Amino acid sequence: MSLRRGLRGNGMNEATLVLNIILYVLLPLWGIASMLDWWCHKQTDIESTSGLREANIHCLMGAQIGLPLVLSLVFEVNVLILLLCFAALIAHEFIAHYDVHFTTGKREISIWEVHAHNYLATLPFFLILLIIVRKWDVFLDLIGLDWAGGFSLEWRKEPLGATGNYAAIYILTMSILVVGPYVQEWWRCWSYERKRAKEATE
Repeated sequence: MSLRRGLRGNGMNEATLVLNIILYVLLPLWGIASMLDWWCHKQTDIESTSGLREANIHCLMGAQIGLPLVLSLVFEVNVLILLLCFAALIAHEFIAHYDVHFTTGKREISIWEVHAHNYLATLPFFLILLIIVRKWDVFLDLIGLDWAGGFSLEWRKEPLGATGNYAAIYILTMSILVVGPYVQEWWRCWSYERKRAKEATE
């Protein structure tokens, strides 16, 4: 039996392949790039350089990507979710540009951080493209303004991952490995700024 026939026999059609690329390639890469970006911030003492303002920007950008990502994993992708994805992507691009503009000259942006930014900027775009491929009818409804019934939130019917628990596992993992460190980064910056303000009044 050829590899092609074997994969097709196991239900590995094009739609499943696209889904697996999303789940097991692009989403983990986004997490890895986020962790690398955080590590670069820590190495350049973000709390004493660009400070709380940049930490606030990072939290905002994380929410811009995290919210539509969680919604796409938990609920059926419809017109509402696609609109949120597009709006978040556009907003994220503007904020990411402002982030680099604000930070330049205040702390070193290493080549590793540049690479991390490249992934963080492009992965959401490719994720949306692959979602459109899988939800082509929904995309046609969106651009055709046929939005009737497309603004309700319905729990996802299609199980994700080998066990069907991918969404819960991914959200928990990213909460620990990505959200946690960025919350800690914000806390460091807030504590440093508070300490400086206290010293200035003494």
